[in-house]
Amino acid sequence: MATENKPRIVWNEGRHRFETEDHEAFIEYKMKKNGTVMDLVRTYVPSSKAGLGLASHLCVAAFEHASSRSFSIVPTCSYVSETFLPRNPSWKHLVYSEESKILKSSI
Repeated sequence: MATENKPRIVWNEGRHRFETEDHEAFIEYKMKKNGTVMDLVRTYVPSSKAGLGLASHLCVAAFEHASSRSFSIVPTCSYVSETFLPRNPSWKHLVYSEESKILKSSI
């Protein structure tokens, strides 16, 4: 029954964001590194919809999208880095790290 209350999140490729159907809540991204890294730059949920878990649903949509396309994620947005990822550590494997790339290439 919980899935009935799950908001529908849509990918708006033209606006570089994932958003609710009413376009009011969204997570914006920028593609980097020749289209292989998705930088999540901003999450917005209007105060009228605060507390509904929309920010988390938006993050999950972005992370699922990145995972299905073998993208890495840069969590520039403070919500993503300070709230979503600590609460959802199973997504951390998608986080892009320049240090890990350098370490792997030097081994």
